[in-house]
Amino acid sequence: MNPMNIYPHDTVVPFKNSTESKKKQVESMFDKIAFRYDFLNRFLSAGIDVGWRKKAIRELISLHPKNILDVATGTGDFAITSYEILKPEKITGIDISEGMLDIGRKKIAKSGLENSIELLRGDSEAILFPDNSFEAVTVAFGVRNFENLEQGLSEIKRVLKPGGKLIVLECTKPSLPVIKQLYHFYMKFITPKIGKIIAKNNAAYQYLNDSVLQFPEKESFIHILNQSGYRSSFYKTLTLGICTIYCAEK
Repeated sequence: MNPMNIYPHDTVVPFKNSTESKKKQVESMFDKIAFRYDFLNRFLSAGIDVGWRKKAIRELISLHPKNILDVATGTGDFAITSYEILKPEKITGIDISEGMLDIGRKKIAKSGLENSIELLRGDSEAILFPDNSFEAVTVAFGVRNFENLEQGLSEIKRVLKPGGKLIVLECTKPSLPVIKQLYHFYMKFITPKIGKIIAKNNAAYQYLNDSVLQFPEKESFIHILNQSGYRSSFYKTLTLGICTIYCAEK
């Protein structure tokens, strides 16, 4: 199986009529919804996403990482929660959306964590750090937004120290029949309407549904991790399969 054929990443984009690259579209999309992003996360998941983040971060407790990179950090929720649980020396978050980063920096300042968490504009597919820089890399709800999934995973592995861990938290499709039907109805019809009302942007939340449907999940994503040179890869499903934690080592 060739991982390049698993995920047609250039066909799942936020704005189908745009001629811009997926990366540019994703950047523009998040800039536009940044002001309501945190609220909608809590609202659409009924607050369950907070627990998902904590469970993913706890996968790193035994590693005791001192230096963590949070890729696609957004408004910094995962970085802040990681610091609260792990207390590393430094967390660096990178994202392509300045709109999201601006909100994240304000949250970090309000929490008094400016000396521990730094948010920078950065591209997951061209990470501006040397090889072997971090004991751990985290990506929460961001890998499906990579324009080139394999390139992003390769860059993450490059900046990981030998023995370092990658933790990915991502939405997935439930497999139980009734839950699956309810989930698809909610994601296809309810989520975009709520996004239109609250964030004034239904395209962004239609993209959420489309990207989840197309993304290679569970065994398929583990296969891509292994093909990318990671080892000891495994996954854990959460909340009837609507979210999944992936863990892998360099």
